[in-house]
Amino acid sequence: MDLDVDACLAQVRCQDQDAARVLVEHLYPFVIRIIRRHRPRRIEEEDLAQEIFIKMFAKLDQYAGEVPLEHWVSRIAVNHCLNALRAESIRPEWRLADLTEEQASALEAVTQAATPDPTPAQRIASQELVDQLLQSLEPEDRLLIQMLELEECSIEEVRQVTGWSSPYIRVRAFRARQKLNRRFSLLRKQARL
Repeated sequence: MDLDVDACLAQVRCQDQDAARVLVEHLYPFVIRIIRRHRPRRIEEEDLAQEIFIKMFAKLDQYAGEVPLEHWVSRIAVNHCLNALRAESIRPEWRLADLTEEQASALEAVTQAATPDPTPAQRIASQELVDQLLQSLEPEDRLLIQMLELEECSIEEVRQVTGWSSPYIRVRAFRARQKLNRRFSLLRKQARL
């Protein structure tokens, strides 16, 4: 069933609780997808979703309808996730000793030679290693690498979600890739020792 968003928003602005519930149910899958891509590991996605919807309702008078509601809500969701990442104590550097045995063996396999047909355990360990490398980046850098490289979003799609300019996105992504390469090279060097 398609939702008449404008009519629903008008009812929400008139303090209609049922309309607010319908709006949350309509936007919930969209918001959860954003949270799952960008959430800090230590925060439950349901908690983040509630906080995002609270922000959305608190700022609803600022929504002018110039862009689709989903775009406006996505900006709130992405910014909230970035703020949560900033608040989380992320260590800027980590050592080979910080890796699990599976991640260390995956790194060793990459260092020596890529396995042509990795086992499921190697795939999982490699994914965990990539996740850990991404976690070592600043939240904005992590967001850019994830959207541009892993999700294969265009610069325009990233610009719509974040509100950043295209040149800023390109420069920041370039620098984030360099940081990621340096951290990976450092791990490879440690693995050889």
